[in-house]
Amino acid sequence: MSNGSDSELRPSLRERPPSPASRARGPEPFAARLHVIPRTIKPVQAAIVRLFRRYFEHAPGWVLLTTTGRRTGLPREVLLPCERSRDLLVVISTYGWQSDWMKNIRRDARVRITSAGWVLDARAEVMEDLEVKRSIITKHLFFPVAPFMVLNFLHRTVLRPAWLPFMRWWVKSRPLVVIRPQA
Repeated sequence: MSNGSDSELRPSLRERPPSPASRARGPEPFAARLHVIPRTIKPVQAAIVRLFRRYFEHAPGWVLLTTTGRRTGLPREVLLPCERSRDLLVVISTYGWQSDWMKNIRRDARVRITSAGWVLDARAEVMEDLEVKRSIITKHLFFPVAPFMVLNFLHRTVLRPAWLPFMRWWVKSRPLVVIRPQA
């Protein structure tokens, strides 16, 4: 018999149905469970970025993305593989919504990008609709594993017939972010 307390009337967090947004996104990718790895090696990545900063600032296939920390309000920089075009930049979160930069973008879409020798203020837009993500990746195919010029060239030409279906599948459970410079 219930004593009528409020705690008995409220459903527990486990019993709540998933939100419409999380249902639309689908399950997190397996890599999201491994997000402890990049957090652990963050100091190593930061050292590599400091050492090769001039290279990454100009290299095709890379962007230094600066977001605003959601807790501290301080600038947070991360090195990401990307695809650039004249009017936009595309990045994909390997670790899904677990990536700190994704959480920061969710809080504040204003970002700064350092890419191709440019430093620009921009706005990030997270694409969640699967058909939109597939359309973008079809038009802006890249090799996020190691976006070096030769590998990107191979994946856009000779390997495109095999690579494109994989990338269209890969974006299914990952957020795709389109970044546009602000006017």
